[in-house]
Amino acid sequence: MTVFLILVLLVLMGLVVFSLVRGLIAFLRTTRQDIDNGGDGNLHELQLQQNKMMFARIKYQALAIVVIVLLLSVNR
Repeated sequence: MTVFLILVLLVLMGLVVFSLVRGLIAFLRTTRQDIDNGGDGNLHELQLQQNKMMFARIKYQALAIVVIVLLLSVNR
């Protein structure tokens, strides 16, 4: 059981990093000029991508915390 939970935790940690990097890439693609000009459809899409990745990251972090709690309860 412990090995399975550790593997699940590692997968969740990878997903956290993946969603963080994708969110940062979307953030970096928004330029100051796009923001000053009011942007176009691309700016709106990038903002949606940032929000989506932030929500995904928070979700995976919460699941990782649940797995850690389960690991602690199993090992006691």
